[in-house]
Amino acid sequence: MTGYRGRFAPTPSGALHFGSLIAALASFLDARRAGGHWLLRIEDIDPPRCPPGAADTILRQLEAFGLHWDGPVRWQHGRDEAYEAALERLRSQGLAYPCSCSRKQWRDLPIYPGWCRHGVREPGKPLAWRLRSDKGLRPVTWQDRLFGTQRFDPVELGDVVLKRKDELWAYQLAVVIDDADQGITDVVRGFDLLDNTPWQRQLQHALGLTEPRYLHLPLVMNRDGQKLSKQNLAPALPEEERAVRPLLHRALAMLDQAPPETLALAPAAEQLDWAIAHWDVDRIRPEAARPAAAADMAATYPP
Repeated sequence: MTGYRGRFAPTPSGALHFGSLIAALASFLDARRAGGHWLLRIEDIDPPRCPPGAADTILRQLEAFGLHWDGPVRWQHGRDEAYEAALERLRSQGLAYPCSCSRKQWRDLPIYPGWCRHGVREPGKPLAWRLRSDKGLRPVTWQDRLFGTQRFDPVELGDVVLKRKDELWAYQLAVVIDDADQGITDVVRGFDLLDNTPWQRQLQHALGLTEPRYLHLPLVMNRDGQKLSKQNLAPALPEEERAVRPLLHRALAMLDQAPPETLALAPAAEQLDWAIAHWDVDRIRPEAARPAAAADMAATYPP
């Protein structure tokens, strides 16, 4: 295998849906085409959002679609020591600070205004920890493999939470630490996470971590123009083979890979073999979202 290390990292807040399949499939094909590793990480750092059995469902769904990962599954729960060590390094650099503010207090503002940067406003209240977006790497630039040169000033995005008031770890810190720990070289994910990258680059820079390459994918929208998501009640991916085959073919088409119609009802393994051999990121149209009409077709699973 090559040095390429990719990953799929779902939150087990529910079953995977068609939008999840697009991200999983693209990251899988990108890794396999490069002759690299494709890892699976279950991002279960928010137990209240993770119903029992959801992670097991995700594993079954991936296997049903032939998306077999390399090595053991990585679980984020139990990684407190690594996250705490990273937070301590940020504190020692003056890049992380405690914050007593609630979302309700700044609900009329576009971003958190940094009220606690120079001292906790309401001592005695539960505290979150935030990243100082005004320090460290600024501006943040990177070359997205689909959307080209990206440039952000993190100050315009605000001071993101690293550890919540309820003592749970926030996504931004955990994902950076685990990507580095697993040696991830390439991140393939949805366009909705593109503006998370500046915070993650700031953290990588502050902690001396390697920057992965990024490929952000167009989002699949439902008929109402909303991103397919669990919150918008996107239907769960099927596990039955007769439903998997045409849906996998639709996913390849949604990724602009132009799979031949003769593969539409072929077994998942046969479709994936073709897709790995023909995977071409340059085929993907650089759009933030796919038209609703295409998503309607994709979201309606075979009976």
